[in-house]
Amino acid sequence: MSMKRTNVYADPEDLAIIKEAAKRRGISEAEIIRQGIHLAAMANRVWDEPLFSRTFEGSGRTQTKAEVRDAVADAVCRETDPGTAA
Repeated sequence: MSMKRTNVYADPEDLAIIKEAAKRRGISEAEIIRQGIHLAAMANRVWDEPLFSRTFEGSGRTQTKAEVRDAVADAVCRETDPGTAA
C-alpha cells in the first residue's frame, strides 16, 4: 500500500509515550502513529449496512420481561430434558 505524507500537531506528552513504546517494542515511532491513525479511521468508518438487522419475524413489539424469562426458561428445560437431543 502506498502511503501519503501528512503533518499533525501532537501533545508533547503523547509523543514522549510513543517514543518510549517504540523503543520498548523495537519499532519506529512512525509505525505506532500509523497504527493510531488506522484505529481512528476504522472507529469513524461508516458502513454500508448495519451491523445488526432484524432477520426474524416477530410480533413487531418488544417482549415483556416475563415473556423473555419464560422463553429462556423453556429453552433451558428443553436443553436439559433427559432423552432429548440438543
